[in-house]
Amino acid sequence: MLDIKGKGNKMNSIMNNKAKKLKILFVASESAPFAKAGGLGDVIYSLSLALKKLGQDVRIMMPRYGTIDLKKNKMKMELKSLKVPTDQPGGYPYLICNVKKNRGRNGASIPTYFLENMEYYEKRANVYGYSDDHIRWILLCRGVLEFLKVSNWKPNIIVASDWQTGLIPNYLKTVYDKDSILSKIGTIFAIHNLQYQGMCDFKFVQETERDSGKEPIPDFFNPRLAKLNWMLRGTIYSDIVTTVSPTYSREILTPEYGEGLNKIFAEHREKIFGILNGIDYEENNPEKSIHVPVKYNIKNLDGKKENKILLQKKFGFSQDDSVFLIGMVSRLTEQKGFDLLEKMIGPLLKNLSIQFIFLGDGESRYKEMIKNASEKFPEKIKYLFEFDPNLPHLIFSGADALLMPSKFEPCGITQIQAMRYGCVPIVRKTGGLADTVEDFNPQKKEGTGFVFQDYDPMDLFIAIVRAYNCFNFRNEWKQLVKRVLKKDFSWKKSAKEYLALFHQLLQKKNL
Repeated sequence: MLDIKGKGNKMNSIMNNKAKKLKILFVASESAPFAKAGGLGDVIYSLSLALKKLGQDVRIMMPRYGTIDLKKNKMKMELKSLKVPTDQPGGYPYLICNVKKNRGRNGASIPTYFLENMEYYEKRANVYGYSDDHIRWILLCRGVLEFLKVSNWKPNIIVASDWQTGLIPNYLKTVYDKDSILSKIGTIFAIHNLQYQGMCDFKFVQETERDSGKEPIPDFFNPRLAKLNWMLRGTIYSDIVTTVSPTYSREILTPEYGEGLNKIFAEHREKIFGILNGIDYEENNPEKSIHVPVKYNIKNLDGKKENKILLQKKFGFSQDDSVFLIGMVSRLTEQKGFDLLEKMIGPLLKNLSIQFIFLGDGESRYKEMIKNASEKFPEKIKYLFEFDPNLPHLIFSGADALLMPSKFEPCGITQIQAMRYGCVPIVRKTGGLADTVEDFNPQKKEGTGFVFQDYDPMDLFIAIVRAYNCFNFRNEWKQLVKRVLKKDFSWKKSAKEYLALFHQLLQKKNL
């Protein structure tokens, strides 16, 4: 079994051997700054950059969508007329692609390869959502490998991200297993969103049609391709599977969290690891952020008080530092715990000297709940049902606490951003929330937040009351805020864990 913590002399010697510079290729459907449809694009770019800063040779490969601005993002032709085999009998034997390369800017960005195809990428305005997405993504998977066969640059490691790239490990262990170069590449299958496993919702696929992962990959135009579970295949055929937090890597072994794949994950549990996502500590910096009106740091928290007053004023509250101000920056969905809050928001507002700010959009049921509570307690609850990317910085810098009572949370970035600003998290013990927030212990003067375990309205209520009571002991609260500010969830820390994992994988493969 691999040990990503690097315990033992053998691992320490590997990490101390700086002569071994790894070549790492991230393959993904999206990456900042070129194409972003969700959080994946930011993760791919930020982790790649952090690994590069650790001295590694890191590159990214993705499709060249028609929406990518070629004037802003200069590209050089790397390979023209690449023939990508489709395996279609008696039909189209190949799809023709070009590979272009953006070298990055000012030595800080990541060299990025783009697979170019007019029909499947350049004509498309969006990253996702097409009926032939299975063809688009199998073209990416196989196109990457065909490009690497002829490229002068060969990676030691390929990191394939989410179901869209799940066939890369499958191809390498079957079609390319005799290739003298490609067969030596170590594969990481990175699961960011387990709910999406392929083109189908596999909860509704008949048992006789379910993908076991054992049959050969069909040709590009075979209808069976759309019914494959690419997430399952990425898990089975990769050398290592990663999830976005250690706790979530254990949770997915259970029926409650495994989204129908828990038995497969249990079979492969020895190669499944959880590494927390990080955040950009420069972008989220209370001393420098342009979105924070009054700057502050751990040595001088006066600016945080001033930001609280400004935040209260912006949302139309009475300006009073002695009132406990809670922010919630979230989609308004059951997954984020709003069904719990629905049962407890009345008693909370009725019994506590408290102010609530809600930022985010979502289900109409929860919007109505918040609106009704606001009409009943206008001095205690304010909301904005849209997402402003800059406003969370102000909320985190001004609010006393962040509420995040999620039903499940693979990693969670919001609580990490909030902690960077000294905003104390109130969370449920699940996924990445369990890994990032330590429950407050007044006797030992330890902890960085308030954690409740059971998905229960009363447990949520008690956690908020605990935070409220602590807040009213102002010196104790100040020390808690300082402990929160000391935590390190930077990408540098995450990248070091990934790098240790890469080294151990290559050692295991004797490369």
